[in-house]
Amino acid sequence: MKLPRRFFQPLATGAPAPFRELPVRLERMIHFVPPHNDKVRARVPELAGTVDVVLGNLEDAVPADQKEAARNGFVAMARATDFAATGTGLWTRINALNSPWILDDLFTLVAEVGSKLDVVMVPKVEGPWDIHYIDQLLAQLEARHGVAKPILVHAILETAEGVANVDAIASASPRMHGMSLGPADLAASRGMKTTRVGGGHPDYRVLGDPSGDAPRATAQQDLWHYTIARMVDACMANGLKAFYGPFGDFSDGAACEAQFRNAFLMGCAGAWTLHPSQVAIAKRVFAPDPAEVAFAARIVAAMPDGTGAVMLDGKMQDDATWKQAKVIVDLAKLVAAKDPELAAVYQLG
Repeated sequence: MKLPRRFFQPLATGAPAPFRELPVRLERMIHFVPPHNDKVRARVPELAGTVDVVLGNLEDAVPADQKEAARNGFVAMARATDFAATGTGLWTRINALNSPWILDDLFTLVAEVGSKLDVVMVPKVEGPWDIHYIDQLLAQLEARHGVAKPILVHAILETAEGVANVDAIASASPRMHGMSLGPADLAASRGMKTTRVGGGHPDYRVLGDPSGDAPRATAQQDLWHYTIARMVDACMANGLKAFYGPFGDFSDGAACEAQFRNAFLMGCAGAWTLHPSQVAIAKRVFAPDPAEVAFAARIVAAMPDGTGAVMLDGKMQDDATWKQAKVIVDLAKLVAAKDPELAAVYQLG
């Protein structure tokens, strides 16, 4: 573990100093794009203005014989669009640390478009040692290629070992941006009996107590509640962001929305979107309800310095509820800055 005085020192001579605080950005959806697909990549300039993050995927879903094409396609995609001008983040998901492609991924992308790249998503992170490796390598590459802004690291929790080490991963480096749940690989790692990618399962349920001859009440439960809660706690304790990962059933928008909303209520900042239909769902879910914003704004206005206690609509509000209200108001301001139609609805000064 690094000593506190050295925690924020660059890991290579000439590398940029790490951020002390994460840049304030709206990241409701991390929209995945396959860079080896020319037709999809051609739509990215138009897409960039409609999503919060565009991620060029180099890992799963890219065939082995298309890895180089995906890498080169990401470089072309990054050069073709001014993501910063639209307030859109540019991320990539590199190949796993035990793959033969990771070094080419990082060496090529930092050299060619390092100054445009905001976040590197690292799959199958199992412990802080994985983050330390990426941290050191990125610093060396930033120094070599004159990258002035540090590239952040985002870890995917998709192994049992990674979940067991989630707190150590979150505190491994000032380069950490956040974490995402990777339910498919995590299910396999845990030996879970499901082939679904995210979401619930009809057989994972609780059964109500019997009451005579009446049918017993039953309710489907959330397979991922425990892991999301652990991830959110680790992220928030370290000033990071937590994200729900993929929801694989594109045909079930209602279930996708329910899963995203659960994650939002538990503290997640956003989710992955793998299909255009999921973008609208993420925009709707990861933005606070206008009525909640209006009431939260009243609490903040009634307690400008966040101390004391007031009565609003017959309910006591104190410093704890002020903190809750501040979370909602601050998020609403970020959303309003990105989406003018919501700015008019929220009516925040």
